[in-house]
Amino acid sequence: MPVTGKIARKYMAHYLGTAFDTTAAEQNYYRIGADLEEYNVEMNPDTESRKNILGETAFVHNGYEVSGEADPFYAVVGDPLFEKLQNIIDTQATDDSCKTYAVEVHLWDGTESTGFAATRQECYVVPTSYGGDTSGYQIPFTVTYVGTKVSGTFKSGTFTAG
Repeated sequence: MPVTGKIARKYMAHYLGTAFDTTAAEQNYYRIGADLEEYNVEMNPDTESRKNILGETAFVHNGYEVSGEADPFYAVVGDPLFEKLQNIIDTQATDDSCKTYAVEVHLWDGTESTGFAATRQECYVVPTSYGGDTSGYQIPFTVTYVGTKVSGTFKSGTFTAG
């Protein structure tokens, strides 16, 4: 069914590659959001404006430091994202073993049979804490997007560039 009018939040899908290997040809993508009431990709623009002695304003845009916070994330035995997050915690990894792909899928732009418009970008997934309350074991994490976005399509769990 095509999406028309105001787009419901569920149609902006965020996936993380669970292989945590940006050279892998095959990725299994995990859709984040099952436990989240909100997930925002913060653009964090690096901008400045200054006025010169002529009264003119100059604007400089130095780019973005894009990130998102997934909090809470509840651990589920057998879940590949949980297993990778737990490994990062257990080894206190700080290197590229925290690096994977993020795919953003526009579920309003396409169909199941043709695929949906999507972008893929390398990212680092870093747990910010672990533990939680009586509701369950939680591992909130930060996603820091790096590199260049690649446009493509997402169909049946597979991203295809171009």
